[in-house]
Amino acid sequence: MGIIRRNKKGSDTIVQNSNQWELMNESGQTVRSDIDFTQLVMPKIAQENLQETADEVVPDIDDTKALAPVEDAPKKKVGKPWIKRFDAYIMKKFLGTFLFAILVLLAIVIVFDINEKLDAMLTAPLKETVFKYFLNFLPYFANQFAPLFVFITVIFFTSKLADHSEIIAMMSSGISFKRLMVPYLVSAAIIAAGTLVLALYVIPPANVKRIEYTNRWVKNKRVDFGDNIQLQVKPGVMAYISRYDNTTKRGFRFTMEEFDGNRLVSRITANNVTYDTLGRWKLNEYSIRKFDGLKETLKRGTSIDTMLDVEPRDFLISKNDQEMLTSPELRRYINKQKARGVANLQQFELEYEKRFAMTAAAFILTVIGLSLSSRKVRGGMGVNIGIGLLLSFSYILFMTVTQTFALSGYTSPRLAMWIPNIVYTIIAIFLYHRAAQ
Repeated sequence: MGIIRRNKKGSDTIVQNSNQWELMNESGQTVRSDIDFTQLVMPKIAQENLQETADEVVPDIDDTKALAPVEDAPKKKVGKPWIKRFDAYIMKKFLGTFLFAILVLLAIVIVFDINEKLDAMLTAPLKETVFKYFLNFLPYFANQFAPLFVFITVIFFTSKLADHSEIIAMMSSGISFKRLMVPYLVSAAIIAAGTLVLALYVIPPANVKRIEYTNRWVKNKRVDFGDNIQLQVKPGVMAYISRYDNTTKRGFRFTMEEFDGNRLVSRITANNVTYDTLGRWKLNEYSIRKFDGLKETLKRGTSIDTMLDVEPRDFLISKNDQEMLTSPELRRYINKQKARGVANLQQFELEYEKRFAMTAAAFILTVIGLSLSSRKVRGGMGVNIGIGLLLSFSYILFMTVTQTFALSGYTSPRLAMWIPNIVYTIIAIFLYHRAAQ
């Protein structure tokens, strides 16, 4: 076996022959053979007037068979982290700025809301104002405008990154604009999922308490009375109530007629009806007429209980009723009313579609915000924030206009709620390709 060592003059070789070590030069001539190499310390070799380093161990041809291969110890595979440091940095900035913006804006909203409802809040008990109103109003308000908060958040903190040349540093390190978009969309997905769950299942039950407070202490918008109420109980069965009072759960001059095609089969009339919390209608001073061709049978009585598939909220519709129903309840209510032939359901259908459309808007506005603010501009961060506010208000205005079209019957509620998203999706695609170039 030989050890090749290098110095300034060339290379020497230390060769082992039997039990003796010899130092040989480049031409193969023995230079020294009387050195005790048993105390040799590797990789440093101390020699007179030389500083040498053992670079490589080369086996002789005769010793190759004696050398056994050495197997490396098995190395554990280290998986790549799911979230890289770059992703975590962007997501922390995104979510942190979003929460901060929400808290600041909610604080401002509280001040203005107290100023507007000061007289009512001074009259109402403090406990109800805090726990029944504000505890339910603030999540409702934050959830309503969450996509716009997302947009302003992206504009704000991305402009700050661009001003500090952090975006340029990321691009210079090999991160593409498409890769830069990933943590933004993941953060938007987290916010969108949270707002969707709140809108579908959490906010509506909270709105019941909030609206109950405002109806009692601020302004009562609840509809408790109805006149000349006519509705379809089920196909072929029509009901009529001359007047209904929801405070006493009592109606007057009730009539229900059943038809078989165009032929009248039966008619039930009652002087008054009473509704209980179990969903039962009690007919007082009633009469039941059944018709079979020219034959008619009549039955009278003092009172009788019926199980009509009708609730007071089916014909006493208040302004904010759609906000108090979870999405599954809202869908069932819409289908039920359509089956009865009720036409004025635009508010309920708009509310149902709005909950999904606003969730999708978070992704669209995130792409627009990043595309607009990823470059450093001469005017600084203020220019980007100004553009962001302008686009935010234009989005709200556009959605308000399309809702008006739906209420007027010019378009369907679904199309009305998704038209702004479609238009802004086209804008987002254009700005994305422009920023990626």
